[in-house]
Amino acid sequence: MDSEQRRKRKQQGRIYRPACAKLLLVRSVTLCLSFLVFLLFISSDRLPLRRDGSFRPVLRTSTMSLLPAFLTGGGGTGMSQYQNLVVEGRVLLPDHLVLIVSNKLNPPTDNLDCVYYDNMLERVVLKPVISVDEYHHQFKSIVRCHLPPRNFSASVNLRGRSGDFVVERREWLLRRNQSVVPSWDKVVYEAVLDSNGHTSNVVVFAKGLNLRPHREADARKFRCHFSLTNIDRGSFVFNTRAIAAAQEVVRCLLPPSILKNLDKAKDIRVSVSRVGYNVEGAGDAPLPSVAKVQIINSDEHKSNTGKFELCACTMLWNQASFLREWIIYHAWLGIERWFIYDNNSDDEAQEVIDELNSHNYNITRHAWPWVKAQEAGFSHCALRAKHECRWLGFFDVDEFFYFPLRRGRYIPGPNSLRALVMKYSDSPRIGELRTVCHSYGPSGLTSPPSHGVTVSYTCRLEAPERHKSIVRPELLHTTLLNAVHHFKLRDGYKYLNVRESKVLVNHYKYQVWDSFKAKFFRRVSTYVTNWKEDQNTGSKDRAPGLGTEAIEPPDWRLRFCEVWDTGLKHFVMANFVNSTSGLLPWERSLA
Repeated sequence: MDSEQRRKRKQQGRIYRPACAKLLLVRSVTLCLSFLVFLLFISSDRLPLRRDGSFRPVLRTSTMSLLPAFLTGGGGTGMSQYQNLVVEGRVLLPDHLVLIVSNKLNPPTDNLDCVYYDNMLERVVLKPVISVDEYHHQFKSIVRCHLPPRNFSASVNLRGRSGDFVVERREWLLRRNQSVVPSWDKVVYEAVLDSNGHTSNVVVFAKGLNLRPHREADARKFRCHFSLTNIDRGSFVFNTRAIAAAQEVVRCLLPPSILKNLDKAKDIRVSVSRVGYNVEGAGDAPLPSVAKVQIINSDEHKSNTGKFELCACTMLWNQASFLREWIIYHAWLGIERWFIYDNNSDDEAQEVIDELNSHNYNITRHAWPWVKAQEAGFSHCALRAKHECRWLGFFDVDEFFYFPLRRGRYIPGPNSLRALVMKYSDSPRIGELRTVCHSYGPSGLTSPPSHGVTVSYTCRLEAPERHKSIVRPELLHTTLLNAVHHFKLRDGYKYLNVRESKVLVNHYKYQVWDSFKAKFFRRVSTYVTNWKEDQNTGSKDRAPGLGTEAIEPPDWRLRFCEVWDTGLKHFVMANFVNSTSGLLPWERSLA
């Protein structure tokens, strides 16, 4: 009897258990699907999230397998400019993060986000990019991102809000914790192929060598390393010796296989290491590198008749308001070609340049994202310009060459500056012309002048300060050593100090406070102390008696005024004013 009851219970269990199991299975599947839909919903752009610059958490999960497709390289289904991009390098600067991507990004780029991962790969955060810029003659792009949040990795990626994701491979996420993003104090950041028809080598720009300023270093202590892969950690297969070194620049021989075919050099990653040249096998590991060899197209902007006689190079940050006056004035004096190195401006510099180029001014803007690297930037500019220019002037956008009027002897006219340098173009000894500078003060003004600096600032210090130089770039020393104001020349060549009575530079250094205080943001020169640092306070590179705080002194508008000098003002009013409108060519009409 007992056995018969047990058989009935087993039969009843076989009848009812499948129904319970089916019910549990349906409920489990429903819950799983609901959870997946919820994950997709919070990670999509349909969720109304703030885009005002604050960090936006996108996902919190404890397993890599649950990361949505756009965070693992899956991308969206639609075609866009972000699908085929690769982040080639990242550098952690003091106040932001620079990403180098493989292609040119076309506007609009306001739908691009920086993607941050925490160190445990549990959280992902999005934040809009700071800015996007062309890089290396429009072949690549620079993307600037905010610094990562605390406990987040600097291995930042990019995501288009359409869903497309800029990523190397899915494996990138898995090895991210092993990838070290170089900081700005130790990284190789640029490399340029330098070829003159007889010899070819590579010029490498590096932070972290700690070479003494303004002096040539022992090249035997350095080696260059060439990588044929894009692996972040480096896989260097060729090594060559350095032949020159100074400050942040190391010049190396090319590997024989590349030397035979220079086209192979393009986009090969390069690094530098310090070696013990008198001890076999001694030395340091190569520096982290984001530098790939750049081959400069010297024919793109070249004159139809050969080299330009006179060009100009400058580095600026948020000085678009000066560009029109500076370029129009010096073009009248004979400058034919312009190299503008833009050090992370966020004003309208590109718009001003585009407008001037539409009136046949030959200007190239080059994004130079590297902070406090002006000397290296000028060395880079000299490499670019030497195939296009016989003479190259290095001076700032608040500095203006001026030919003083001499009674009854000479009245300067158009192309005066070009005519001056051409007298020395075939000189067997002269490789550089140096011109003294006079520093002007606020001249009693309290607001930025609308007519421009040349006719508005008329009171200056009596004694000249420093000088500016115009060089023959093919005659520069192989180290490209410079002190911003002048370069080291090849052996056998010398500089000429041009008499002040013949030509000088008006430096509108101490302007109204609203203009001057921007200098406190940072200095561009590598070896000049920042304004807020309490060092070298008596240097000519600083404003005497100003201190380290961006606080306007009560008597600022009256400072630096020892001599009233209206010479350039009268010259400009006599030669540049439109007889119909009464406006200077860089002034905007109010009509």
